Amino acid sequence: MARYKIGLVGVNRGSALVNPFSVFPETEITALCDLNPTRLAQAAEYYHVADKGLFTRYEDFLNSDVDVVVIGTPIQLHAAQTIAALEADKHVLCEVTAAWTIEQCEQVLNAVKRSRRVYMIAENSCYSHFIQIWKQWIDAGRLGNIFYAEAEYIHNIRELLWDESSGETFWRLERPPIYYCSHSLGPLLWLMDDRIVQACGADAGYGIVPNKGPGCLNMQVALFKTQKGAVIKLLRSQVAPRPSIHFYSLYGTKGMVESGREGGWTGTRGRLYIEGEVEEDTFIDIDCPNSNPDAPPEAFGGGHGTVEYYMVREFIDTLERGERRPPRNDIIRALDMTVPGICAHEASQTGRWVDVPLFNW
Repeated sequence: MARYKIGLVGVNRGSALVNPFSVFPETEITALCDLNPTRLAQAAEYYHVADKGLFTRYEDFLNSDVDVVVIGTPIQLHAAQTIAALEADKHVLCEVTAAWTIEQCEQVLNAVKRSRRVYMIAENSCYSHFIQIWKQWIDAGRLGNIFYAEAEYIHNIRELLWDESSGETFWRLERPPIYYCSHSLGPLLWLMDDRIVQACGADAGYGIVPNKGPGCLNMQVALFKTQKGAVIKLLRSQVAPRPSIHFYSLYGTKGMVESGREGGWTGTRGRLYIEGEVEEDTFIDIDCPNSNPDAPPEAFGGGHGTVEYYMVREFIDTLERGERRPPRNDIIRALDMTVPGICAHEASQTGRWVDVPLFNW
């Protein structure tokens, strides 16, 4: 019998998050909440959720018999829904990013501190298979001390900003590209075992699409300084005309590694250079698969290969430990992935460096 009853709020965006819960014996999807009755009915049929577990009001959903709340709603709602779930004595797995403002970030942190329940940010990029391999190399000292890193997340989602034919606008229109930086910062900060302390930013204005909101910016770039003295550069666009890219690059005192620029969530071909291991000016070609090739067949149902499967597995393992030992991507790491983007957008308006507040237990 399943030990944890799972409830999802936001069935459209949250489906990739909740899918893996259906394959683990410890969990069962028992409740769904969404404002759209049609989407709710479709999700109920797919997940075999009874009518008594369907809700259009979040308050009623929280009062139902669930142990875990999976939050897949727009970012503007994350803080309030997370706090309400924790106060209702529910564990929380929340889509990225953690909150919309720095004030909300502090409120979520305080709610987690008051709670007896587990909070985890659902940053799936941290669970890409090649990131796990790179972590082993870096922890073994193969690259030396990491002093510089880059990430690019370019994803053309114009149709999710507004409907050109009807004029209807959507919530992502108000999201500056750099706000959504956890897919980049999550893996880098874990690989580097570091935190960001200063941010600067700039944007490339509008022009690709009409200026209907900050989500339409052609491109935003952020520079970050870390606690250990490293520098990180990050590029973000939601409208740039190119195939989607998740790109990562790290430079250390002994060598460097980078992923490829083609392949998206299926994986890429990258390059590795280590002084003394290869001839000078020669790269080692490497595979950068997002999915673990040794994963069981049921691990591929999350929407992005196997990343959600391993992410949910860690969340369940945290619940199973039954002790105050947070997951890797706990509330502190969630804010480490969230706050720098907010600060970088602020800095892009002034062109000045700003201090990034660090939150701690």
